Amino acid sequence: MLDALAANGLTEPFPIQVAAIPDAVAGRDILGCGRTGSGKTIAFGLPLLMRASERRAASRRPRGLVLVPTRELAHQVRDALRPYANAIGARVGDVVGGSSYTRQINELRRGVEVLVATPGRLSDLIEQGACELDDVQISVLDEADQMCDMGFMPQVSELLDQVSLDGQTMLFSATLDGDVDKLVRRYLNEPVTHSVDPPVSQVATMEHHLLKVLPRDKSTIVTQIAARDGRTLLFVRSKHRADMISEQLADAGVPSASLHGGKTQSVRTRTLAKFKEGKIQTLVATDVAARGIHVDGIDLVVNVDLPTGHKDYLHRGGRTARAGESGRVVSIVAPNQRRTARKLLMDAGVDAKQHLVNPGDELLSQVTGAKEPSWEPWIEPPEPERRGGRNGRNGRGGPSRGGPRQGGYGRPSGDRREGGGRRFEGERRPFRGDDRRDSGGERRFDGDRRPFRSDDRRDSGDRREAPRGVGERRPFRGGDERRFDGERRPYRGGGDDRRGSGRSSFHRADRRPTDARRG
Repeated sequence: MLDALAANGLTEPFPIQVAAIPDAVAGRDILGCGRTGSGKTIAFGLPLLMRASERRAASRRPRGLVLVPTRELAHQVRDALRPYANAIGARVGDVVGGSSYTRQINELRRGVEVLVATPGRLSDLIEQGACELDDVQISVLDEADQMCDMGFMPQVSELLDQVSLDGQTMLFSATLDGDVDKLVRRYLNEPVTHSVDPPVSQVATMEHHLLKVLPRDKSTIVTQIAARDGRTLLFVRSKHRADMISEQLADAGVPSASLHGGKTQSVRTRTLAKFKEGKIQTLVATDVAARGIHVDGIDLVVNVDLPTGHKDYLHRGGRTARAGESGRVVSIVAPNQRRTARKLLMDAGVDAKQHLVNPGDELLSQVTGAKEPSWEPWIEPPEPERRGGRNGRNGRGGPSRGGPRQGGYGRPSGDRREGGGRRFEGERRPFRGDDRRDSGGERRFDGDRRPFRSDDRRDSGDRREAPRGVGERRPFRGGDERRFDGERRPYRGGGDDRRGSGRSSFHRADRRPTDARRG
């Protein structure tokens, strides 16, 4: 475990890790109050792996559980824990919405010691019988306040009711009010509280600014801010706004992309990866995706649209100034939004500097690093072509590297074997299509078997005569008798006779009276 920590560059622990790990290893319930980027994933992850790996997990029965609000956060927690899990032979799996049910069910069937999950998908799999929580000895609620804000409180309570009663629970949250306080009172037993990381409003390395702009200038100012050097994160209220602003920035020459809940999981994962790698300079996101963005090096967060409440403001601002780094949070407001913005900042406990700016101002550049974009449309490079496609080894559907096959599809017509000769053993001669016509269908297999002829069945005297009606057909005549066995009476066109329509003239004299049939 220590070697794995050193390999990942973790040589000095964060304050939350120094405070929480000893109590977590001792099996005590933990209540951690800290924001994103404080190092709490390792603080709960290492004790979780150590306890969960004490015994091999059975199929569909994990021993450790981590509940998170978003798919992106689940993937990041999973990826953060796997190097240390591999070091001690433990297995870490994830269960999130937007991904294949089959893959997740198969992973649970094989068994995982630690399961990272979103509440909705885990509840679905439990209802299907694909997972059971009876063996869970240690449970972690990460970003508990956002899970409650997103309406997951009932599902979280239902899941925690299914874990082992004598298990350990750790809860981490940026705030400890409302539903979070209810979770603490119900599921934590005499918890040890650790709140060594200050809230967003008190981070010394973070600056808050309020930019007052005219409505007609807002779009231009946002574009100039997005064209700055470095990673920039823009927050808007709706999916439509995210897509629209992202397209406008790309048209202005800014490498950008949108991130919201309307995109598939694979697209969201690729977008975040490109943002981390620097292929995308500006990311336009909604509040739903805010907690899933854990990217180092974001030094500017811009509230293009004001959040609905002070908690969302804190969540957005938590994407910058992570792990001791510096960062700025800028909110852009029109004249009719100033009162709302002041109340929002007051509720969040933030003292923001206010500026009146216009497009191209030197003050705007000093606060945000804004600059004029290139105005040459940016086109995202296509994905590299995958090898091993459906239509050939190299994905292009061409011939195989070994050249055309001999004696198979694509062989020149002159190389074909005459008559499709097939030899198996002994001195059997090749089969030719004209043999059947010349010899009455001669077929030789071995030894001295004589040829088979189609007229042998009727001429052979050693075969028992087939019963009447089997293997023999006689022509059918309308109204004629059709006998099969015994003394069955003649067939008549019963449909017309029964109705008495008079259209059938077959055996009219032989018809029985209607009363006689009924009798």
